[in-house]
Amino acid sequence: MEEQRKDIDTENDVELLVNSFYAKVRNDNLLDPIFAGVIKGNWDGHLKLMVDFWSTLLLYTRKYVGAPLPKHLPLKLSNEHFDRWIHLFSETVDELFVGAIAENAKKRAFSIAKIMKAAKGISETEVNKQSL
Repeated sequence: MEEQRKDIDTENDVELLVNSFYAKVRNDNLLDPIFAGVIKGNWDGHLKLMVDFWSTLLLYTRKYVGAPLPKHLPLKLSNEHFDRWIHLFSETVDELFVGAIAENAKKRAFSIAKIMKAAKGISETEVNKQSL
């Protein structure tokens, strides 16, 4: 019998989303090197921070305090990185949840990516370029 998906209602749901998403990131050839270079093995700390971040955005828990944009500006990211991040995040949400908060999670992720791309000067229509 197929398990019934529900909406993101609790911090346990957010934790499941974050842990499932970052498991995919850690197995992704494009994204893992970016994260691994910054996190340097402290995945537990990063995952806790991301649960606080997403529970603040989705459940209004006010657990996250910080400014994520300045931490991401120095990273060498391209449109391809953001597209993969959005794809994996949306895929994870859809696999695990259904409902208004789940849809909000995908919209917020898209908005975050759009803001970060704009801050980094990455055009929405930029053609992905191979590193020279």
